This record gives sequence, structure tokens and C-alpha cells, in this order.
Amino acid sequence: MRVRVAFPLVVLIAGMQTPAAAQAPLSASINASPGADTVTISRHIYGHFAEHLGRDIYDGFWYRPSETAPWQYRDDIIEALKKIRIPNLRWPGGCFADYYHWKDGIGPQAQRAPIVNSSWGGVIEDNSFGTHEYFELVRRLGTEPFVVGNVGSGTVQEMVDWWDYINHPGGSPMANLRKANGRAEPWQVRFWGIGNESWGCGGNFTPEAYATEYRRFATYIRAVGDVRPFRIATGPNSADTAWMVGLMANAARQIDGIDLHYYTRTRGSVVPQLAAAGGGQGAQGQGPPAQQGPELNRSATGFTESEWFVMLRNALRTDELVQQHSAIMDRYDPQKRIWLIVGEWGTWHSTEPGTNPRFLYQQNALRDALVASVSLDVFNRHADRVKMANIAQTINVLQAMILTQGPQMILTPTYHVFEMYTVHHDATRLPLTYEAGSYEFENRSIPAITASASRDRAGKVHITMSNLDPNQPRTVRTTLDGARLSRVAGRILTADKMDAHNTFEQPTALQPVVFNGARLSGNTLNIDLPAKSIVVLELQ
Repeated sequence: MRVRVAFPLVVLIAGMQTPAAAQAPLSASINASPGADTVTISRHIYGHFAEHLGRDIYDGFWYRPSETAPWQYRDDIIEALKKIRIPNLRWPGGCFADYYHWKDGIGPQAQRAPIVNSSWGGVIEDNSFGTHEYFELVRRLGTEPFVVGNVGSGTVQEMVDWWDYINHPGGSPMANLRKANGRAEPWQVRFWGIGNESWGCGGNFTPEAYATEYRRFATYIRAVGDVRPFRIATGPNSADTAWMVGLMANAARQIDGIDLHYYTRTRGSVVPQLAAAGGGQGAQGQGPPAQQGPELNRSATGFTESEWFVMLRNALRTDELVQQHSAIMDRYDPQKRIWLIVGEWGTWHSTEPGTNPRFLYQQNALRDALVASVSLDVFNRHADRVKMANIAQTINVLQAMILTQGPQMILTPTYHVFEMYTVHHDATRLPLTYEAGSYEFENRSIPAITASASRDRAGKVHITMSNLDPNQPRTVRTTLDGARLSRVAGRILTADKMDAHNTFEQPTALQPVVFNGARLSGNTLNIDLPAKSIVVLELQ
């Protein structure tokens, strides 16, 4: 039996073991009345990113069993990613995009000249993975392409030629070149990035200078056949509101989406002298963060509760950044025509010992999964403005979905969060208000609970809920006045250790299991939410 869509959902969070102010039962409510919210949570919020960096493309999507074997696609990776229904794949960067000249990666592979990847480690890029290989990957994944063009070291003509090569139906010089390379039909790409991180590795522009350059490039990316370009401008680096103001004031009329970048790190440690030291992205927005002393563990595993707390606190800052930039966009675009796109996000830890530090290979633990759930909840909550996001990156780089070692492959805890959250793809957002309670550590506090709720096209209501407190469970009582429920089903991702993760020796140590902590009694749903856990519930 379906849930009737006209009901208030009240969630009470109790069982707090923190100061007196937090010990009283906490309330939460969902208003699912018809017409209460018509905002769709775009599936593109769950997008991904594949840069020519480390082992994301080469030895990730694209591998060869031996040095003499030809390059080929990894079918096991493709099948795994199809299960989480990735909606788009951003390529070829990242910083690499503004060094990439697309004609180096077309034509017979044996005739493609290698280049040096000066963005990421100075390794040799053999250009065997180029435009045609990317679009074949997109086809196999059943996803939508998101191409980023070269502004930093490229020209308007070079970008226009690539646009025509990809999209012109036939008869133009670039369409004829595409046909000569074995592809008669255009790929019909609409998502088009005009540069990447133009405040840093993409050219070190000022916002006003980039806005002028953006208008020039965007003028020549025109509709071709049935394809109208969705032109995406380089957005701010984290909290750089001056960049957003300069961009919106000078180029908003020609912009369809703005690409904000924000990485969650352990900078801002609870150790005061380390917090003052700063560190992090720097002007380039890329590269490993500066080390700040032995007290601060930047590893993806083996960390203390201090690093757990700081990482989740910084993940929650995503909401503040989205609100700040949305408020600026609202001044120039009150109709919310322009998408806010979080084009690079995720955790950035120290690289794993023994690996190339410029390849950004890191493990992925339960803490990363909670950063993902926090971030996705923010994007869902602001789905009226945030229409796309791309976690960095898909394979073997930063907060990856998949890690590989030779022929072996493991799914990370972050992968499992993306799979659990597929219930929100293109579903109607349900307004969710709640008092989250507090997770306290060393006289500092953050909200203990974060959540999303949506109703799918079949009328099923889904709630994803996370408990950020690594020590204390929460008891959640949900009252559904006026609802007729026949069942509740759920799954949970949790573990005993804060840094629980999968390894090549134990690839399934951490994965979702059936959740039996939700109990129906009339119109009341009682939920026992364990510490450091992520739960997805389906109500019918």
C-alpha cells in the first residue's frame, strides 16, 4: 500500500548523552502535502569526474593486461558504476583540461604523439584515451557527457573546432574529420565547461578578466543541429564570493551553470597552532595540502576522533558555502535559471605511503562515507539552485568510488553511499526540518544528524539519515499523521571502527546490510540509529 502524500512527518530525536540543553527530545518534521514542494532533486547532483590524473583513466577505466597488450575498457568497473546509475561524467579535467589540446587525442592510436602531463607528475600521456574513447566509455556507462574545454592555454578557434567535431551533423570541416576517424554521427553533447579553475591552474585570471574571456569563448559555442549548448563557467574557489560577484555582474546573461569547487580536508584542526597555520589548496586549487606537523593526521585511516570531528565539521561547511554563493546568484538571477554546480568536491587526504604523491591515491573509510552523505544532503536540500555536482574522482584518485590493484577491484564506502542515495535521483524533494541534536568533542559541537527525504514517481517516500556522532546512538521517533503505511524497509552502512574500510584482502569488510532498527506501530515509526551510521528507509 502506498503512503498517502498528504501527511506531516514528525521525527523526534532522543537518547542524547550531551549537555543538559541537548538532553530533551529533539523534533523534526517533513511536510509532504501536495504542492508543498515541486522541486526535483536532479540526478545530475550524483555526477562523477574523470581527469587524466594518476590512475583514474589509465589503469582505471582504461587498462592493458601487459605492456605489449592494447588498451581496453575495464568491464568490471563499468558494470559496478552502472549499478549506481552515474548521470554524467566530467572530463578531461580538472587542471589537465587547460593543458589539453584535443587534436592530440584523435586519429589512429598508434599515430598519436605522446605529451608530458605537466599538471600531474610530469608523466608521459600517450593520448590513447581521447575524444572517441571517452564517448565510447560514456555510451557503455549509459551516462551523459560533460566536456571541459581549454581556456588557459587554448584558443577560441580550438574550442569551437572541438565543439563542431563533437556536435556538427555533417558537412563542416570538423564533421568531415570526425567521419574520417570512424564516426559519422555527432555525439550531441550539451554540457560544456568553458575552462576550469580559471582563478588558478586554468590561467590565474581575475574574476573580471575571466568574465570577459568567458563571454568571448561562449559567444562562439553556438547551437548546432538539435543541440543547444549548456555553457558552464568556472565558479569560485571555496568561499571566494568576490569571484562569484564579478562573474555574475559581468557575464550572467551568457551563463547556464557555474562550477564551484570545495574539498573537505582536516585543515582547521582543533589544535590551535595548526589551525592558524592554514594550508590547503592555495592559489592553484590543486596539489597536496601542506603538512602542518605530526599532531595532525591527514591520512584516510589511522586517525583520531579529533580528525574525525574536524573532517565532518568542514564537510558541514558545504551548506554555508552553497548558501553564500546562492544568495549572490539570487541577486542577479532571482528566477534561478543558472545552475549552481559543485563540479569538484570530496575528501582530500594525504596520499597512501609508497605511492606517487601527485597521483592523489588515498584509501576510503567510513568517515569518507559520512562526508559523502553530509554533502549529498546539502545538495538535495538546495536542489532549487544546486542542479549538478561531481565528486572527485571516480577511480583511484581522492574520494574514489573504486580502487584497483592490477586485476583486483574494490568498492569503497563512498560507492555504497552513492548506491544508497540512488533513491533520490529525479525524485521530488520533501521539505525536511529537524533539530539535529549535538555531537560534542572537546567543547566544540556540530549537528549530530543529517538527512534527506524525497518522494519518487511511484509514490514511495525515501529517507536517508546519518548519525555523525562516532560514540552515541540516537533514538528517532517518527509520527506520520494521516498516513497509511503497510511496511518500512531499510539498509545501513556502519562499523565498529571509525576508519573501517575495504582492502584488497577484505574487499567486502564494509558494505550495506539490512537494517532492522525501524519498527512500525500504527502511524509511528521508531528508529534506532547507531553511532557513525548511514541509513536509507523506504516507506510504503
